[in-house]
Amino acid sequence: MLRYLVLISFLMSLTGASFAGSVPPADSVVSLRNALETALEANPEIRAFGRAVSAQKEDVGIARSFVLPQLKFEERFMRTNNPTYAFMAKLNQGRFSQDDFAIPSLNSPAAINDFQTSVSFEQAVFAPKAYIGIDMAEKELAAKGDEYDRKREEVALRVFGAYMGVQTAKAFVHVAEQAMEEAREHERIAEKRCHAGLGLYSDTLRAQVASSSAEEKLVSAQKVYRVSKRALGLMLGLTASLDVESDRPALGAKDIDYYLEAAKSRKDLRSLEVKYQNAENSLRMATAGYLPVLGLGGAYQLNDHSSPLGTEGDSWQLVAFLRWDIFDGLKREHERSKARHQIARTGEYLDGLRKEISFKVYDAYLGVDEAKKRLELAKKSLKAAEEGRRLVQVRYENSLSAIVDLLDVQTQLDSARAEVANREGEYLTAIADLAFQGGTLLKDLGLEK
Repeated sequence: MLRYLVLISFLMSLTGASFAGSVPPADSVVSLRNALETALEANPEIRAFGRAVSAQKEDVGIARSFVLPQLKFEERFMRTNNPTYAFMAKLNQGRFSQDDFAIPSLNSPAAINDFQTSVSFEQAVFAPKAYIGIDMAEKELAAKGDEYDRKREEVALRVFGAYMGVQTAKAFVHVAEQAMEEAREHERIAEKRCHAGLGLYSDTLRAQVASSSAEEKLVSAQKVYRVSKRALGLMLGLTASLDVESDRPALGAKDIDYYLEAAKSRKDLRSLEVKYQNAENSLRMATAGYLPVLGLGGAYQLNDHSSPLGTEGDSWQLVAFLRWDIFDGLKREHERSKARHQIARTGEYLDGLRKEISFKVYDAYLGVDEAKKRLELAKKSLKAAEEGRRLVQVRYENSLSAIVDLLDVQTQLDSARAEVANREGEYLTAIADLAFQGGTLLKDLGLEK
């Protein structure tokens, strides 16, 4: 039971509580599919990751903005007696006269006001870095989407484990109830034998101690059961406790080749492959810095000496431009070198992840085989314990065995029952972990998008 307390505490530390719609009544019974579907929509981690994907999508729009026209409006006021600016302002306002050619007016003009209204645009025609930036933003979005899908698989695995934890905790409660009932029956038999003069009073006391111990274990099992139900609700983004169906999920393991082949397309691996492509794009981006930027621009301008948006004078201009960074302090050379190191680093991570995935699939496959054999051995032990308890109880009732023998075999039987319940949950969880390592968990559970 201790391991399930640790598991529940771990689950609670990973997930924050939130409300997802209306809270169901306490201890509502949910199927595994309903629990998984709810978690994939309402789990706080998935919802938060979905926001991250949406934010990443906006980066694509930001990148595209650099190849779209840039339109600006500006209203500016100037008051000056600077000869050059005063001369220019009067020309722009259309108020220049013959008197303004007088030398005193040119050298020492009176202060003049100028309200300048302008609408301007600029359109890139050839901007290699901007085009590469769009491709990189789209790839980052694709990588983030794959990470989101992997997060869904991760949450599904944890929900599956929490669901199995509730089932196992419920089975422990049933085992504890059986143990308490049988301990009380032993106590009744011991008292009956003592009253009939066939047994010792010490046997009755020992039976009473065993009965109290069984009741104590039941209290602990019930507490673990209640906590595990609350932990399951927490995984679904709720604050209510949820109960589960008693039937174990029908989930079976496939051949290891199935998982190894599927793992080649695992979402986190695909995400890293896209990031590797973007690392190569970063080198292209740095190389594009050597190329010029070509574009068009223009402006329409109004000038007035007395009011904003005034129309005393108007003018326009169209321009074509070429911007070329001839020398930037070796910045581009260092950017290219940095990009090459990033490509190599991402390649190392990618190679390591492929090897790690292969190992984890292999390890998880052996884990399923181990869990299956442990379950079979636990069932055999349970049968032996049940038969052993039956034989010793018959011997005790016929004064051929001591009460301690009966209590010992009862303890073994209780342990064997709990072990079977535990091993059943471990076996199914091991299969789910194998599917998770192979990237097929949602598909195997019928929840793939």
